[in-house]
Amino acid sequence: MDLELKDKVAIVTGGSRGIGAAIAIELAREGVDVAINYRKSEEQAKHVKETIESLGRRCLPIKADTSSFQDAQNMVKKVLDEFGRLDILVNNAGVNWDGVVWKMSEEQWDTVININLKGYFNYIRACAPIFKEQRSGKIINLTSINGLRGKFGQSNYSAAKAGIIGLTKAVARELGKYNVNVNAVAPGMIMTEMYETVPEEVKQNALEEIVLGRAGDPKEVAWVVVFLASERARHITGEVIKVDGGQYI
Repeated sequence: MDLELKDKVAIVTGGSRGIGAAIAIELAREGVDVAINYRKSEEQAKHVKETIESLGRRCLPIKADTSSFQDAQNMVKKVLDEFGRLDILVNNAGVNWDGVVWKMSEEQWDTVININLKGYFNYIRACAPIFKEQRSGKIINLTSINGLRGKFGQSNYSAAKAGIIGLTKAVARELGKYNVNVNAVAPGMIMTEMYETVPEEVKQNALEEIVLGRAGDPKEVAWVVVFLASERARHITGEVIKVDGGQYI
């Protein structure tokens, strides 16, 4: 199936590793030039760049803190200067810093909210005027099933991911008349670097919830994001699509 993405340009935040890297690479497979940001993972960002270039597409890694409003503005400007256009924004960058609410520090709360929620606003704010002016664009926000249901020990993370869902729906309403689609993808347990650090008991509990009996692969999330970035999804907006093997149900 031709997804009509050839020569489009995308930004993928947190695109140096995990789900973000998988999204950046799968977009490139469909003919998209991709800019990714990283904070610390410079070597991993270089590896993603090399992989994308091996697919015959361009990749622009940029060191940027997603929680910084100015960094987002600067990155979008660099992308326009480098590629001359922007068609797709994938907000993916995120962190977790778990703890029960009665022990959670202000720093734990602020760090997760600023990166996982404010960071999404920062990039939407930087891209929205461009999409509005050209009357086209795709925004895909990575949330989580824990933003739909909450999770013990993750009040900050669950609140941020729930906020992303509200942000997605509001921005879908605001940009719809400009032919801009805004959707969210909610993964469940996915095999990323973060998955490797999860205690075995927690992994086992999650696996028992998953109807398909296994954790997901980052590519399985990426494939849904790529579809939402394409014209095949042009009549879908304001939606939250779970990629969780049935974990939520």
